[in-house]
Amino acid sequence: MQKETASSTELLPHLFRLEYTKMTAVLCRHFGLKHIEAAEDIVSETFLKASEVWSINGAPENPTAWLYTVAKNKTKDYLKHLAVFETRVKDAIQTDELQAQHDFEFNHQTISDSQLAMIFAVCNPANSTEAQICLALQILCGFSVAEIADAFLTKTETIKKRLFRARVNLRNDDFQIGQLQEQAIQSRLYTVLSTLYLLFNEGYSSRSNNHLIRKDLCSEAIRLTLMLTENPLTNSTHANALLALMCFQSSRFEARANQEGEVILFEEQDKTLWNQELIDKGNYYLINACSGNQISKYHLEAGIAYWHTTPASEHQWKHILQLYNQLILIEYSPITALNRTFAFAKVYGYEQGIAEAEKLNLTQLNHYHCLLGYLYAGTNAAKAIEHYRQAINLTKSPSEKKTLTKQMERLTFSAKQVK
Repeated sequence: MQKETASSTELLPHLFRLEYTKMTAVLCRHFGLKHIEAAEDIVSETFLKASEVWSINGAPENPTAWLYTVAKNKTKDYLKHLAVFETRVKDAIQTDELQAQHDFEFNHQTISDSQLAMIFAVCNPANSTEAQICLALQILCGFSVAEIADAFLTKTETIKKRLFRARVNLRNDDFQIGQLQEQAIQSRLYTVLSTLYLLFNEGYSSRSNNHLIRKDLCSEAIRLTLMLTENPLTNSTHANALLALMCFQSSRFEARANQEGEVILFEEQDKTLWNQELIDKGNYYLINACSGNQISKYHLEAGIAYWHTTPASEHQWKHILQLYNQLILIEYSPITALNRTFAFAKVYGYEQGIAEAEKLNLTQLNHYHCLLGYLYAGTNAAKAIEHYRQAINLTKSPSEKKTLTKQMERLTFSAKQVK
């Protein structure tokens, strides 16, 4: 029994992350967005009951089916409860033409349709882009307020206020979650892709919980983006490009960090650890992405990631530099400019790369000093060490601090050997 209880304790958080958002999406489709809190309450109560029952009896043979059954029964009880029904649901059902009078199932198709509709409902133009992303992280991905605050590097109170306002707008929106319309898809697709892109990046270069990579967030972003490509209404070339990018980046997860969680530089990664299946999938979705006439930043970033996962060739860095040149014209960011400088140094030499990097003068970014430390390492150890020291002072990542400290120690040791 003790073994079963321990197993239940480990299983529930996993299922909560995996199933909470799915169940909420299905119930919201059933109730309507105005009653999203009621849907969340039912799902939360379902997990609370699971924790009580499973801690005594152990997890059932099919825990997911158990959760769906309990949630469905709780929904029926909720709708039968006269007082609550009359005061909170009945009027809305009559005016909103909801599906509450019909039965529903937690089957694959219903979950998939409900989650897809929820993605577009959450990306409400009435909210700011940041608010939409916060809401998406909470409702679609099950992030806690603290995790969202970590992702945005801001206070939890700020996120709470942002979520409160976003939820009010979500409830007041006339978006019909039952059936997706092409006009709504077109008007919200850009934000949907931006949200999924940010979610993946938070997992790929995680700033929360001291993890270098959060594979669960990346997997969730891939799952939601895959959902877009599987529906004819949302299967755009941009979505395919984003999915290709995610696959290419994910293919190098096992090689990006050692067992101590420290960063392994690209050139030092064990390529046998790269996931060929994900690289093949990236190639497949990149080909799909190139079937149209439009090029997005996702196309260019996927192209860069593609060249990083191919065997080294004479012109590899020239191709990467050209893609970065196009990328900074479409959407400039300091990180993109720094990454472009790295490719520039690979093509034209580290000395010219240093000159190009110093033009940017991004002295408040740790990545700026990391790059200069790397470029100076072969010719000027003192300058390289100084830049690595500044990078350590600017980064909040313990694993990055460890990696940079090792680089400094290596350079210091080499300098002593020369003397």
